[in-house]
Amino acid sequence: MDRTIINFIYIYVKNVLKILNQVSRIGMVIVNHNKGEKMLFKDLNIIEPILKALKEEGYVKPTPIQEKAIPPILKGNDLEGFAQTGTGKTAAFAIPILQLLYCKQEAEKEPGSIKALVLAPTRELAIQIGESFTSYGKYTGLNNTVIFGGVSQKLQTDALKSGVDILIATPGRLLDLMQQKYINLQHIEFFALDEADRMLDMGLGQDVKRIIMKLPKKRQTMLFSATMPKEISKLIDSILLKPVKVEVTPVSSTIDTIQQAVYLVGKRNKKSLLIHLLKDNSIESVLVFSRTKHGANKITGDLIKEGITAQAIHGNKSQNARQLALNNFKEKKIRVLVATDIAARGIDVEELSHVINFDLPDEPETYVHRIGRTGRAGAQGIALSFCDEEEKETLRIIEKIISKSITVIEEHPYVMSNSIKSGGTSGVVKNNDVRKKTFAEKKRKNNNFRKNNFRN
Repeated sequence: MDRTIINFIYIYVKNVLKILNQVSRIGMVIVNHNKGEKMLFKDLNIIEPILKALKEEGYVKPTPIQEKAIPPILKGNDLEGFAQTGTGKTAAFAIPILQLLYCKQEAEKEPGSIKALVLAPTRELAIQIGESFTSYGKYTGLNNTVIFGGVSQKLQTDALKSGVDILIATPGRLLDLMQQKYINLQHIEFFALDEADRMLDMGLGQDVKRIIMKLPKKRQTMLFSATMPKEISKLIDSILLKPVKVEVTPVSSTIDTIQQAVYLVGKRNKKSLLIHLLKDNSIESVLVFSRTKHGANKITGDLIKEGITAQAIHGNKSQNARQLALNNFKEKKIRVLVATDIAARGIDVEELSHVINFDLPDEPETYVHRIGRTGRAGAQGIALSFCDEEEKETLRIIEKIISKSITVIEEHPYVMSNSIKSGGTSGVVKNNDVRKKTFAEKKRKNNNFRKNNFRN
């Protein structure tokens, strides 16, 4: 056979084998990924400046909402994201916004103009989002400013005059500064609406619509929400264009890493029960929820009288007082933070061991938001609730919403006299798991003292 033909056949076979080898490798990668290998941030095509910042923050692996949301946003899609509190929603939109803006910097025609707007319902959440943008974007050269009401606007307007790439705002202050001509939204390319359900719950729907009317029609929009009531569906239809939908947990479900239990207790004995529980020093940091501002103040005062360090955070407090209380809680200068629902939105405290519902919320869905303050990003957490006679129906509805029976703890000094003891529970939680030690003043021979079927 001619040597030329032999060489041709040799080269041909060699190339075919090389291609087959590459196909085999690709197949192995696909199989390994399907086996459940955890994706890393670097697998999401995130640029080096952001990866470097994430690494310094200790973030290597994205949470499910980040893994699902970041790729479609980077591709330029509108997005509707549904995930519970504490699952990493902020990074899910902050990282891609930073990357898209960074990649457009060289071609920027309007230096100093606001290119991305993030709306948040509360001051605390807005501040939290701003801190995230600063952390993730420290090597991008992009700057952000947070604006909110309740404080002097001077520092905020000075920052705006200096030039801002990313603006994080609460609706009221944004509209105010727009009216004063400090803010122009005509160059906005990216718009993110965070905690959209809470935004509507707080009656900010009309403000949000007024802001959206001032945005360019050509923009990329992201909406994130923990729940999806009908009003959110209508909002999605009106502001998103062919959005990609990502959802990592069912709406109104609770995170599995959170142990939940309830105490049946008379309304007059709730204060005594709370003080009794807090005698357990293993409960290091507690976020207590009150239904009202007055209630939050009263609970705080009662705890202080007992020598328990506590501060309240609610809408009647000044912004400086709220921020001071939150910082003291994060720095463990106080043991207990007492909050109302609106004020608690945006509170992100690492290693928060316990959430206590002093009052059950008026809206059962709010229960999910409350207990989501603990057990964040896969960590373990404990959520305890106090239920008086008038709240039994609310508890029943909560259990229906979360599709789970909440364990009843009956071994405590303030058991409601007319509580009904019957049945068992599929989710029995030992008292040591919930409180880390049993009550010293009561001993039982039978440890299986918890029931969950107590409804009239």
